[in-house]
Amino acid sequence: MADLKKMYTTILGDSFPMEMKISFGDQTLVYKKKTWKIFMDDGSVDERGVRYGENPDQEAALYELVNGNLALGDCQYITPGNGLVSSINVEDMLQVGKHPGKINLTDIDNGLNIIKYMMDKPAATILKHNNPCGAAIGSSISDAYNKANRTDRIAAFGGCVILNRACDKATAEAISDNYLEVVVAPEFEDGSLDILKGRKNLRVIKIARIDRLAEFEKFRFADFKSLIDGGLMVQQSAVNSIRTVADLKPAASTSKGIDYKVEREPTQREIDDMLFGWAVEHGVTSNSVIFVKDGCTVGVGTGEQDRVGVAEIAVHKAYVKYADIICYDQFGIPYADLNLEIEAGKRDKADREAIDAKTKEDKAGLPGSVMISDAFFPFRDGADVGIRQGASAILQAGGSMRDCDTIVACNEANPKVAMKFTGQRSFKH
Repeated sequence: MADLKKMYTTILGDSFPMEMKISFGDQTLVYKKKTWKIFMDDGSVDERGVRYGENPDQEAALYELVNGNLALGDCQYITPGNGLVSSINVEDMLQVGKHPGKINLTDIDNGLNIIKYMMDKPAATILKHNNPCGAAIGSSISDAYNKANRTDRIAAFGGCVILNRACDKATAEAISDNYLEVVVAPEFEDGSLDILKGRKNLRVIKIARIDRLAEFEKFRFADFKSLIDGGLMVQQSAVNSIRTVADLKPAASTSKGIDYKVEREPTQREIDDMLFGWAVEHGVTSNSVIFVKDGCTVGVGTGEQDRVGVAEIAVHKAYVKYADIICYDQFGIPYADLNLEIEAGKRDKADREAIDAKTKEDKAGLPGSVMISDAFFPFRDGADVGIRQGASAILQAGGSMRDCDTIVACNEANPKVAMKFTGQRSFKH
């Protein structure tokens, strides 16, 4: 059996060439493999590429566009040298830790993909395995980070956090209380870096262009998927076009000659959460359903085959994480550790019962939340999952033959549930 720990600590070389060219007709794009000169603890310098791929036995490489500018329909590549993840230099790695591997870099990329729609306010998103486990906007960057982290402290363990404002000392202190693998920000204020360096293996990366992320909102690129036979599937990248209340469509449908329409319009707070939630949903693996409330994720369900199943998962996760944060606030330990202490006779089971009762009473903070679905509900059962938990509004693509059933579910609810359609889905695979 392979020594897994040794595999994780072994730095792979790679067989990828230093230069790669891709031609689209008469247009040629030239890419250079990214390597970094890493200063080692013993004072030596080692030139390294990507640490490894998705698993420690997979070679990987990162390429930066250095020449050429693709114009392919709506795809228009930025000027070479002005990239984001692919332009990270060793000077941007303010602390290398274990220099980044493929998963770290793709987590950063998807975090930027989400947060580019939130540049008007301080925002933070924490990712794990290329999915957001928490995302929030706040009154300050520390407030945004704290809200995102409290969404799911469990999944945030070993995650990657992206900040859209300079990391200050308050945020650095909050981050240092957790085990994270990567912290990315446009700048790090005086004193913040010293705090973060207390975590020796933490990768701290500065991406100065984060402050210009809004420029990437309408930017499409060619998205490649390699197939098992060596073929390539190429598509234009997705663009989120649901950015203002004017982009939301009425939840209305006609079935068997009868017109159906949702009776309650969303409040301004619900509209704001719809727009925020759709931006987060843009970076979640499909099928997905998420719940958001007051500019923060409450429950995130990802990558399921059926929509009612993923709605149930999002609710289940909200309950688990809500109980965990209550336990952490009261006792300074995770809920799982509380169970261990009860089993060991070190704590009374009444402590757990009180937490469980509070979680059930509060319905995990789901009442008043907005339920976001990345495509239409084919049946009302998915929407019913959220309505039973007290979701006050729903945003979905619309367009199902059974939209009328979901509209009836909203109108039958007490109190009535608001709903809007986007007219487009937001799948991500």
